[in-house]
Amino acid sequence: MKKSKFSVALKTSLIPCCTVMFALFTLFILPAHGQDNGKKIVVNFDARYFDTTQRKADFLTYKGFKAMKISKSPGRQTIPVGLKGITFQDGTIEFDAIPPSDNYNDGIAINFHQKDPFNFETVYLRLEPDETSQRDDAIQYTPYIHGVNLWDMMKPFRGYATIHNKEWNHIKLVISGLQMMVYVNDFKKPALKVSRLEGNDPTGGISFDGEAYFANLVIKPGATEQLSPLEGPDWTDNDPSYMRKWMVTAPKTLEKGRELTAEDLPSEATPWQPIDAERRGLINLIRRFKGELTSYPKERRYVWLKTTIRSLKQQHVGMQLGFNKEVYVFLNKRLIYIDKNSAEERLQKYPGGLLDIGNTEFDLPLKEGDNEVLIGIAAKNYGWGIMARIKSLDYLFIQR
Repeated sequence: MKKSKFSVALKTSLIPCCTVMFALFTLFILPAHGQDNGKKIVVNFDARYFDTTQRKADFLTYKGFKAMKISKSPGRQTIPVGLKGITFQDGTIEFDAIPPSDNYNDGIAINFHQKDPFNFETVYLRLEPDETSQRDDAIQYTPYIHGVNLWDMMKPFRGYATIHNKEWNHIKLVISGLQMMVYVNDFKKPALKVSRLEGNDPTGGISFDGEAYFANLVIKPGATEQLSPLEGPDWTDNDPSYMRKWMVTAPKTLEKGRELTAEDLPSEATPWQPIDAERRGLINLIRRFKGELTSYPKERRYVWLKTTIRSLKQQHVGMQLGFNKEVYVFLNKRLIYIDKNSAEERLQKYPGGLLDIGNTEFDLPLKEGDNEVLIGIAAKNYGWGIMARIKSLDYLFIQR
């Protein structure tokens, strides 16, 4: 799977309407700059209305439209160009975008609910030199949390989209509470349905990213097109086999080239705190533990996760485990499984290094009574977490 540089998250409250506030009110109501007719906001791409202090952009006329051309990022970390003076919650965002004629390998991104440069939600298009290439990751939704792009933990939120390299692409986001629909060059069928937005903030700024041209930005506050603001169903809710209740240690640094061993197991004095699974059974460690505010940290971190399985008899049971990036599984203090899974490396699990419950499977040799499961999980770049499931609950109990 092609990785993108666009490749920081849980809503804590649900506010039923859109809030749009203007620090520079005349920015949008003067005919020379934009228009607000009470139903939509038409934003002209003018240098006065965008924050280019950290990321340079040119403002020009391109292919018949007044546009913004974002320059190459000075580093690997995402640095978006923000729209000044606006806070967005619910409604529609529409715009046109086209890649430059000399670069079909970058991406096109629209960010929303942006709290700061490190925490926002994004939809981006992955470009290919051959625009006819059929691929299941052409469009991606993901949150950025504490500067980390969680794209490799968001497998359900990617899909196919028709993307033009030499023509304007029209993109439309419909955001309502916890749900979103995304349309790309086809307004009868959404290219992406997001049943649960995964960002931390339900409201925030709007910004753009990618070495591309952007034009014709229209914002319609509150225009949610009857999309429900409630989160959609989670297909794992009906499955009691997911291991959702864990305890977790504080993060520690794992030196380069070193792996966890029995000597690194928590001691009796190690403090623990509870952590519960999110949707899809995901234990999201990035959400819990703030790091270096970047998707490209210098240090590899690890924690220990602990839970108990009570078995009514001695038996072997299968355990499915989705993870990124390194796991060390101990059962009753005995190492039983080690593995790696990273989209950036050759050691990839299906599908393409993304975290998925189908990443791997192994046996747990359970004794009668309580069995302690300890999982060391280490990561450096992008997502960091696990999802675990017991294949059969016959004669055993897991914590819920």
